[in-house]
Amino acid sequence: MNYFRIYADADGESHFADVAVALHGQPGGSEYSDVHPATGVIFRRSPADQFLDWHPAPRRQFVVTLSGEAEVEASDGEVRQIGPGTVMLAEDLTGKGHITRGVGSAERLSLFIPVPD
Repeated sequence: MNYFRIYADADGESHFADVAVALHGQPGGSEYSDVHPATGVIFRRSPADQFLDWHPAPRRQFVVTLSGEAEVEASDGEVRQIGPGTVMLAEDLTGKGHITRGVGSAERLSLFIPVPD
């Protein structure tokens, strides 16, 4: 299982990095990761045509897309497509941040899960 993170470097430029989540076998055939601390959950609905110009993340948070699609552009020019099941850790708290663009015709439903610093 994987997610990607967006973070700011020392110069304030944002970049993506892929993160592999280690899973451990459990009885019944399931696999679990270690616990990742969180401080709550925010439910969000965004219009299909949403456009959020350059902005840093307001806090460290996992963003889990449940439905709909968007693309996120880092300040280094890389663009990542996000859709149902995509998990992103937003950590670009300083610098230029990123752009978020709605894609397609369906609204986007997502969960924001703030995590401690």
